[in-house]
Amino acid sequence: MSTSAATQTNRWQDVSAGLSIAGLLLPEAVAYASIGNLAPQAGILALFAGLLCYGVLGTSRFAIVSATSSSAAVLAAAMASMPGGTAGHRLMLMAGLVMLTGGFFLLAWVARLGSVTQFIAKPVLRGFSFGLAMVIIVKQLPGVLGVQPPQGDVLHLVPGVLAQAGQWNGRGAALCAAALLLLFLLRRAQRWPAGLIVIALGIGAGRWLDLPGHGVALVGAIDVSLAMPVLPRLTQAEWTRLAELAFALALILYAESYGAIRSFALKHGDPVAPERDLLALGMANVLAGLLQAMPVGAGYSATSANEAAGATSRLAGLVAAAVVGVIVLTLLPLVAFTPVPVLAAVVIHAVSHTLNPVALQPYFAWRRDRLLVLAAIAGVLLFGVLDGLLVAIAISLLLMLRRLSRPGMSVLGRLGESHDYVKLALHRNARAQPELLILRLDEPLFFVNAERSLHLARALVEERTGPLRKVILSLEESPDLDGSSVEALRDFAAFVRQQGLSLALARLKEPAYTVLQLALGDMLAVQGGPALLLSELSVAEAVRLLDAAAPEK
Repeated sequence: MSTSAATQTNRWQDVSAGLSIAGLLLPEAVAYASIGNLAPQAGILALFAGLLCYGVLGTSRFAIVSATSSSAAVLAAAMASMPGGTAGHRLMLMAGLVMLTGGFFLLAWVARLGSVTQFIAKPVLRGFSFGLAMVIIVKQLPGVLGVQPPQGDVLHLVPGVLAQAGQWNGRGAALCAAALLLLFLLRRAQRWPAGLIVIALGIGAGRWLDLPGHGVALVGAIDVSLAMPVLPRLTQAEWTRLAELAFALALILYAESYGAIRSFALKHGDPVAPERDLLALGMANVLAGLLQAMPVGAGYSATSANEAAGATSRLAGLVAAAVVGVIVLTLLPLVAFTPVPVLAAVVIHAVSHTLNPVALQPYFAWRRDRLLVLAAIAGVLLFGVLDGLLVAIAISLLLMLRRLSRPGMSVLGRLGESHDYVKLALHRNARAQPELLILRLDEPLFFVNAERSLHLARALVEERTGPLRKVILSLEESPDLDGSSVEALRDFAAFVRQQGLSLALARLKEPAYTVLQLALGDMLAVQGGPALLLSELSVAEAVRLLDAAAPEK
């Protein structure tokens, strides 16, 4: 096939994919707006902002940027933490929050902070998503059953709904169950717009069965008329509070977005450009804020649907935006007649993929990070969406500091006749070298563990039986050294030389090598005493250098 023919085929595939996912994106946009306690147009305008900005500025050929379930839930939690006011003022607060979120993305792009997602460990993110899905699903119950939502957090919602059992609307529950069943059945056919089909059938069922007359609520009128973008007029105190919330929202959105983008890039061997995606997400959220729409990110479910529909480039997202625009201009008034239980079914189906314990099972099988997963789930349920995530992140950082603060020190020996030096406790064939003690720090050296680690190294020097003339300390796990670590190493070097021993610091990375030259320069300059050497090379090379500097007697 010629290049032009292949290009033409790819364009048609993108058009087909855009047509397919448009039917998924519009219902989900309306559904996510309900999660955020917003009018449907907030989700629809966010969809346009995300698709257009990422289609022009983004890098992933599969990513679909729109409102997501997690961003909607975090937005609702953030707005609930703000003091009350008129509906118009709260809309300004939301717009300010979304714009600041975009601003943080742009600042991260300028500072080239594409690795910012590493602050959220994957077990924390997966546990958070699992707990968030539980919260979102539980919060759909009052709308499905036609009862008043109880006051308080999600833990009080279920008992409150059960207390109103006598007022449950059976028709609403049955309609939601039927819509859910149809959505899961249609999930197998990726090219079918399942959400749009279910909403169309729900509208038909609502009119045929006169559901409003039986107490089943409808979505209501949707107005997506565009006004001139305006900057929110807020007080300095409100901007400050919104900035705190926007930082957390940006962190969550980018972690979710980059996870989806990177997963499909690895699957297809595509390159990733985190900084460029920061720019695209930043501009999309700034535009969404100016339009008083929801925050946007690259959701995994929409991106997966785009890939399954056969997309080959970002053109699919732009086509989807155009198709959604046509639907909005022609058929949007009909969406107002959608029964609320049907919309709740769309929400539940959209988040159901994250409510899969299989994604969490490896952490329990590996016996690693189980506490983080459980802490993230419990945090969302006990403390709410934002505070729960922050609690889980704090626990992950504390556990990391606890692990790193424990001094890990290995004694190395030579493996047979090779030039490899390995941990004696793990390799039976390794042997300690005569008159030589080789130590390796197994954790990065920094201010928390520096004193304890080098105190352990001193103890090993003092406990060594038999003649000892040389000590090698490998710092391969420490690419750089802070001031506390340099001071501790200086004290250790002085101690070793007081014992009449030669010392080599091996496997030094360039930053560590440079700072130790400055810190230990006076010791390196001393002549006639035990050698003190700095080596960027291997332990074997350090052994050779020490032998050359202090030949055997």
